[in-house]
Amino acid sequence: MKFSNYLVGVLNFATIVLSLPVIGGGIWLASKHDTDCVRFLQWPIIIIGTVLLVVSAAGFVGACVGISCLLWIYLFVMFLLISLLLCFTVFVFVVTHAGAGHGLAGKGFKEYTLGDYSTWLQNKVDNAENWNRIKSCLSDAQVCKALNAEYPTTDAFSNSQLSSLESGCCKPPSACGYTFENATLWVNPTNVTADPDCLLWSNDNLCFDCDSCRAGLLQNIKQDWHKVAILNVVILIFLIAVYSIGCCAFRNARREGAFSFRGKAYA
Repeated sequence: MKFSNYLVGVLNFATIVLSLPVIGGGIWLASKHDTDCVRFLQWPIIIIGTVLLVVSAAGFVGACVGISCLLWIYLFVMFLLISLLLCFTVFVFVVTHAGAGHGLAGKGFKEYTLGDYSTWLQNKVDNAENWNRIKSCLSDAQVCKALNAEYPTTDAFSNSQLSSLESGCCKPPSACGYTFENATLWVNPTNVTADPDCLLWSNDNLCFDCDSCRAGLLQNIKQDWHKVAILNVVILIFLIAVYSIGCCAFRNARREGAFSFRGKAYA
């Protein structure tokens, strides 16, 4: 087997390895409470990673046994996958770039406003059917369960570093003026007109019907997806480099007659 065969085989093996972090990123997202409840983002990347793995394996076999048709398929599909992964990564950056927490005087945590986030994400959580499913999932995950034990006093709660989900879903907005009884029990609001969520707070259902809960969920999604998108950028750089070298190696292999088609030399 000539040098070009070995080179293309090694490059295909490299893309097999690179597909694993793509799949792993999707699995990591699916394992988290916030993104486990919102399945419209992690599955595309798991699918892309899986197809990349299968195609790379086909290219590796094609390089090892010198079957040019497999390598043609590999190069074509790899181009499509790189383009798809690039578009998907850009899309993730675009829909998650907006939105951030608002600091509060004397508080260790931030609060979140739904209108700060992209329209596409807002539409996903504004849909009643979607939100009922997400709300049920978050409730089952008991995202507020540990707060009472962790922050038993007003001062402890005020200085807490709540996650965006805890801040948005487990307490009423600070502007409402509720009195702290414990981390999930608030009474006697002094300004229920300060925020529409003030009237949605319930000591039984907490703030799972509030826009602040939707915003807290989107903030968590934004943070998680930025991590995965950065990983995707690194993987894309390597994939593009591997694909470019693979194209050159395959072209050289054709000139050398290194690959065969149906048992005949291919040049």
